[in-house]
Formats: sequence, C-alpha cells, structure tokens
Amino acid sequence: MKLIFVGPQGSGKGTQAKKVAEKFGLCHISTGDLLRGVTGDLKSEVDLVMSEGRLVGDDLIVKILKEKLSSEECEKGFILDGFPRNLAQVDMLKEISDIDKVVEISISDEESVKRVCGRRNCVKCGEIFNVYSKKPLIEGVCDSCGGELIQRKDDNETALRERLKVYHEETEEILNRYTSVKVDGNRSIEEVFGNIIEVLS
Repeated sequence: MKLIFVGPQGSGKGTQAKKVAEKFGLCHISTGDLLRGVTGDLKSEVDLVMSEGRLVGDDLIVKILKEKLSSEECEKGFILDGFPRNLAQVDMLKEISDIDKVVEISISDEESVKRVCGRRNCVKCGEIFNVYSKKPLIEGVCDSCGGELIQRKDDNETALRERLKVYHEETEEILNRYTSVKVDGNRSIEEVFGNIIEVLS
C-alpha cells in the first residue's frame, strides 16, 4: 500500500498517518522526520543548506525520499505525510514511485485556526496539548514530563491564514492527479481513524 495523506494544518493527518502506518505495518514518512533522519553524504548536503538558512529544495528532498523508499523499512508500503505539496513535487514523485491512493482529511479553515492557535507544545518532550480539546491538568505544564508548554511563533492566525491559502491553491490541486478519498476530520481521533480504515479496506 502506497499512500499520501493530505489535509490543512490542524487536520490531524500526522496523527492519523502514524496510527494507520502502525496498523498496516507501513513506513510513515513525514518530511520533517525524513530530513532529521538523513545520514551519510545526503546529511552533509542537508546540513550545508540549513546552515546557510536556505530551505531544502525539492531535488534534494526527492533524493532523500528515493533512498528511504528503497529501504527495508518501506518494503510493505508507506504513507507520505507532507509531501508532495504541489504539482511540481507530484511530477518528481512520479519518477521514483507510484501511489495507490490519497487520503484527504477535511476540516474547515475556521476549525483549522481554532485547533492550531490552541496548540501548546512542551519544550522538553515535545508532547502537544490544546487549550480547547486536550488541556493539561495544570495550565502551562506538561502532564508527561512537567516541562513548560509554549505556543509556537508560527501558530498564530495571520501566519496560519497564509499557510491555508497556499494549501488551497497548491496542495488541493494534487487531488486531481490521484485516486483520492475524503474523510471528515471534524470528529474524534478514533472516529476519523475508523473511517480511514473503512475507506482503505
């Protein structure tokens, strides 16, 4: 099974991709993890780009992705989370792998703003809380490790509206290139998960 998960910020696609990957024994690949886990010559290339404050280009991401997809870990299949984000990346991906299905997790822009602006991250262990849906027992303190909870700088409405605009203009376009299924992301994590399993079965 070769899948792509897409959805606007705050749709829970990362959470769902992890759960689905575990259930089916697939390799979950998020762009961030991919860059953090890179080794050897490719790591030197990534480090150089990042040390110069540049964004890692599509060519380099595809090179790293190609290496990852040929690893033992991805033998049973994979879920791409956060790539491709636009049509140019779709064409590049086509060169290295075919895709069976795209799962779109759909939520409204207003829901996205509420979820993302309500997010609080633990500075110590990375656990994520939300002032609306997953409050910590003590405000500002992580339940897991007691670390401080902060709001990321880019988790504000102005920055998010800009990211949503790009999502609607560029990422949604990729749905026309693949067989895609739409899942309502407004429900609980377990309900959304059940729904995804249903559409994939």
